[in-house]
Amino acid sequence: MTQREGSTRIERAAKGSSLLPLLLFAGSMLLVPHTAAGEAYRVAWPWIPRLGVNLSFLLDGLSLLFILIISGVGFFVTLYAVDYLHGHRHTGRFFIFLHLFMLSMLGLVLADNVLALFVFWELTTVFSYLLIGFEHESEDSRKSARQALLVTGAGGLALLVGFLLLEIATGTYEISRMVPVAASLQEHPLYEAILAMIFLGALTKSAQFPFHFWLPNAMTAPAPVSAFLHSATMVKGGIYLLARFHPVLAGSAAWTATLVPVGAATAVIGAFTALGQSDLKRILAYTTVSALGIMTMFLGGQLAPSLMAAMTFLLVHAIYKSALFLVAGIIDHQTGTRQLEELGGLARSMPVTALGAFAACFSMAGFPLFFGFVGKEIMYKGALAETMLPHLTAASAVLANGLMTAVAGIFLIGPFLTGRSGHSEPKPEACANMCGGPLLLGSLGIFFGIIPEFVGRYLVSPAVASFHAHMEQVKLELFHGINTPLVLSAVTLALGAGLYLNRKRVNRAVCRTFQVVGLDASEVYDAAVESVSALGKLQNRLLQNGSLHRYFAVVAAAFVLITGYSYLRTTPALPDLGALDLAVRQWLLLLLLLGAVGTVVVTRSVLLAICALGVVGAAIAVIFLAHGAPDLALTQLLVETLTVIIVSMILLRLPGLGGVRRKPGRKRIFDAALAASTGILMTVLTLAVLSGPLDRSITAFYEQSSYLAAHGRNIVNVILVDFRSLDTLGEIIVVATAGLAGFALIHRRGRRS
Repeated sequence: MTQREGSTRIERAAKGSSLLPLLLFAGSMLLVPHTAAGEAYRVAWPWIPRLGVNLSFLLDGLSLLFILIISGVGFFVTLYAVDYLHGHRHTGRFFIFLHLFMLSMLGLVLADNVLALFVFWELTTVFSYLLIGFEHESEDSRKSARQALLVTGAGGLALLVGFLLLEIATGTYEISRMVPVAASLQEHPLYEAILAMIFLGALTKSAQFPFHFWLPNAMTAPAPVSAFLHSATMVKGGIYLLARFHPVLAGSAAWTATLVPVGAATAVIGAFTALGQSDLKRILAYTTVSALGIMTMFLGGQLAPSLMAAMTFLLVHAIYKSALFLVAGIIDHQTGTRQLEELGGLARSMPVTALGAFAACFSMAGFPLFFGFVGKEIMYKGALAETMLPHLTAASAVLANGLMTAVAGIFLIGPFLTGRSGHSEPKPEACANMCGGPLLLGSLGIFFGIIPEFVGRYLVSPAVASFHAHMEQVKLELFHGINTPLVLSAVTLALGAGLYLNRKRVNRAVCRTFQVVGLDASEVYDAAVESVSALGKLQNRLLQNGSLHRYFAVVAAAFVLITGYSYLRTTPALPDLGALDLAVRQWLLLLLLLGAVGTVVVTRSVLLAICALGVVGAAIAVIFLAHGAPDLALTQLLVETLTVIIVSMILLRLPGLGGVRRKPGRKRIFDAALAASTGILMTVLTLAVLSGPLDRSITAFYEQSSYLAAHGRNIVNVILVDFRSLDTLGEIIVVATAGLAGFALIHRRGRRS
């Protein structure tokens, strides 16, 4: 089979894989009437029974809304990517990663157990890393993928801590069982810590200030990845988390006082930064950051209109932004550039793409008859209905929406309607698979704008009712009458038009502002990564420099400091030495040990030092024998004998100890002090154990079980072979591996000779 035939087969399989999201979408649509009626479905299987952990999943209005977005956009992205990546040598790998990511997102929004949610959460992080770094030969792709992995992965670890603290506070890992005890959770001493950890996980995933920098940098990914991960799915994971835990953690001043300002700052900063960009995908990336900030801000509210606004805008944004990312990919694919100054007049040569871009941009700008207008109206209604920080919410929403209206004009008018293209020849329209997604998604924005009541009744309201118990009736309507939200919508359009007409001045002001500030979060991240790298190099120079002496010194010093501090903190008094009553033979054995150790320390003869070490080992064997442990004594004696022989064969071929003994005085004093403190600490710990009451529960267990359960009379052998069999097997493997390695080295040396 030729390479071309293999590529064709992969593309056919990839096109066939679009049936997966299509079937998921169709099956989910069948459940829409049931969730609209307030029904929910939950299944659970034992996962870790001893810890009371179940693998449980919950399907309700909230999770169904996300499933429809994931599978619906996933279907269009799959068809789009087949032709977008035509001829790419890693096409098969791309679709494997894409669908594994899709399944991970589905698991995330369905999980009712927080540990399962965390597993799927981290799976989305891993597969997004692989998708962002798909063009792995590019340094920018690798760097962006690594940045997204580190930021969102760190947030995931914080999220795990929050989940474990939640279990401590509520006594369950099931989210559905946490809701009934939510009222008492806010009085729990761990509430603030739980809130902080959950926020860190959600804010990093959804690119909130100051963690927003990773999302625009991830635009090195292919256009299908940006359309799927960075507009419709992955970045909405944090939004889903905040919505799912709203009935568990919301209701406090800390919840609102954190989410509203953070979301407002993210919305305004993202929209302002978008005006200063010239790359189409980076423009869309910063407006995505702004949109995520708006959702976070409204999820900080407590009333149904605010939460309704968050879920409505979630759907609005997923539709128009995925369409615009696909349009940006088509422009790049057909023209070879995404730079605004190089594009113009594309509506004549690419009319279908232009039509999809028109519909998506009008929805983004919030023009009447578009779904974006409905989302904007309910947004302003929700902001004005809140009792805490309503003016900040409303002002931030108006400013961010006005800026996004201007950005919509920049994205649409420049490349499609005015200006001159940087290329003389007109560019052809893309194929149907690529144009169909933006056109249908853009048309969906118009269709939903005409029937908002249907969308609100069957999609948005059931989602809000899933996490807001006191759900009053809030309707999505195209026209609510002449009221304050309508006035704010008009102000938004006027502001957007003014910003567009003065876009060059605004652009210069934005660039000047960044120059004055001189520091952004991305630079802080780079500095942190460089600091960690520098710390690692310093640690490597200090600890991993190849000196065995330093290795032993570090281990011994850490043992003395940590263990000694722990002992003195808990037991400040030294053990009673008066209880020691040594016989004459024990004193003689102790003197023999001291003499052998002293000989090892002072001698310059390698052979004498080896023999003295053997005497130390033999004396310890005698101690075992004197206390009724002949098997241990025999083992110790055999090991010491073998050690003396092997060490003699090795050390006698090395230089003598004269150079070692002539170390500087300060180093010798340090070594002596470290050795003495280690020995004294071990002695004190041993005496402390002997002077106190011994816990014989483990001993009694082995005494009873060795013969009755394991059918062995030698307790030590039974422990090694039966109770600690895996430990013993591991030790045997280590010894065998060391023996094979030694044999290989000797055999290789022999062949060289």
